[in-house]
Amino acid sequence: MASLVETLHLAKDYVLGDHTVHALRDVSIRFEAGEFAAVMGPSGSGKSTFMNLLGCLDAPTAGHHLLDGRDVSGLSADDLASVRNVKLGFVFQSFNLLPRTSALENVALPLIYAGAGRKERLRKAWEKLEAVNLADRAGHHPSQLSGGQQQRVAIARALVNDPVLLLADEPTGNLDSRTSVEIMALFQELNARGLTIVVVTHEPDIAQFAKRVVTFRDGRVLRDEAVAEPRRAAELLAGMPAEEVEA
Repeated sequence: MASLVETLHLAKDYVLGDHTVHALRDVSIRFEAGEFAAVMGPSGSGKSTFMNLLGCLDAPTAGHHLLDGRDVSGLSADDLASVRNVKLGFVFQSFNLLPRTSALENVALPLIYAGAGRKERLRKAWEKLEAVNLADRAGHHPSQLSGGQQQRVAIARALVNDPVLLLADEPTGNLDSRTSVEIMALFQELNARGLTIVVVTHEPDIAQFAKRVVTFRDGRVLRDEAVAEPRRAAELLAGMPAEEVEA
């Protein structure tokens, strides 16, 4: 069976004057549908470059990137944008929500680019807010929401196009430890429903919520290991005093 994501000898170079930076070197890796993987590595290891290529935000210098059976390595910028809008969902450390727009409208935003009508956009956005347990905050602006709630809005927005792959870049980086566990509980719940998730993180504790950890160093895969017993975020939350768990 074909992998959902497969890279074959993937490489990415950046030319800075007379100097060439080999950000990614000969990376061949597969992610099957339904996986939950964490990507780790120190600054300059290549993990962010790898995430950008997985997310069709950049094109490789060499090698191939197959997404859902299609080789996207040589696509134009416009074609890559189309793939992102249809196949991929993105969650970032900084949330990237429009400040003067309600949670519902923030979630619905990608559907404008997909050409959906307003009624359809709002219906699907409401469904995704319900999926992240935030429908009761649909009319709130980001400034009226906590950090964890803002990140859940961002996750709902990433889900609104029903992507085949969710990519999360340091999704807990701006959150306290308790709220981080809450977000990882949501990711584990979404993964249990069948969503494929790849999370970039520099935090080993966060990586242990995933089922697999891929570690980069010097642009190469240093280790690719299954997590024997992933941390169970819901159980950790259940063991916290109620006042410590974000509403």
